[in-house]
Amino acid sequence: MKFKLDISQMASDFFDDARLLGIVAPVRDYQLCWQLNHALRLDFRLNNDLEIQLSKKDRHYFFSIFEYAEPIGSLRHYLYNNQFDGEYLLPELKHLDFLWLAKGDEVAEPEWTSLQQEIRRLASVQMVMELSTAAIRNKQHLIF
Repeated sequence: MKFKLDISQMASDFFDDARLLGIVAPVRDYQLCWQLNHALRLDFRLNNDLEIQLSKKDRHYFFSIFEYAEPIGSLRHYLYNNQFDGEYLLPELKHLDFLWLAKGDEVAEPEWTSLQQEIRRLASVQMVMELSTAAIRNKQHLIF
């Protein structure tokens, strides 16, 4: 008897309480994190345990993830690098440099809108847009 892992159910559960932003910022991931930490008083840190590895055409690609946990509550923020060595974590969103995922707790609409406006104010950020997880074909690549 063979068992098959139901990725679609796992993805659905992972994204249940999640909000997602796409960011265009042509800078290195650590530079963007420094700017976010400095301007928004956050504490994004690289989490090597969450790094996503994809294998394509006998090559391995590593996508770094930075993490910030809110001091109160269970909300966590993750900043994914969407690009590594010419390959994309989400190929359908090649125009985006980074993905910001907030999950673990509800994010009220006024705070979410305010966060987007604050990110847009950073000099290196060219665009911020909210993404619907339903529209992302390769959302399983975001699951850690």
